[in-house]
Amino acid sequence: MNGLPTMRSFVLDCPDTLALARFYADLLGLEVHPDSTDSWADLRLPDGTKLAFQQAPDHVPPRWPDGLPQQQAHLDLTAVDLDTCHEHALAVGAVLADPDDSRDKAVEQGFRVYLDPAGHPFCLCEDDEQPWA
Repeated sequence: MNGLPTMRSFVLDCPDTLALARFYADLLGLEVHPDSTDSWADLRLPDGTKLAFQQAPDHVPPRWPDGLPQQQAHLDLTAVDLDTCHEHALAVGAVLADPDDSRDKAVEQGFRVYLDPAGHPFCLCEDDEQPWA
């Protein structure tokens, strides 16, 4: 151990923790942790990291793309097959952040932006394994 912190969890505020946890469990093929409650729910990723959901009854989701209120974080999820993952995301309850977004634009950019049921933006990104500069 090098004494540096390690990632424990990434927490999203939301009005309904269990509903949003079930959405991401369905999207990612995971299980909602059995100790989850109305105020805190989490998913355990294969590496032990948690994606967690904290109840925030007054949560105001950010708007995309104008950003009012401002987006403070989003998830980038790797999609080995962008078309298949797109259809899966829509089937479990995601919506395109920009209804006018096209498949051609997604192929050109290498990603597509969605909103989860609580309004948090997330991206499905092509698996290009290229680190950002």
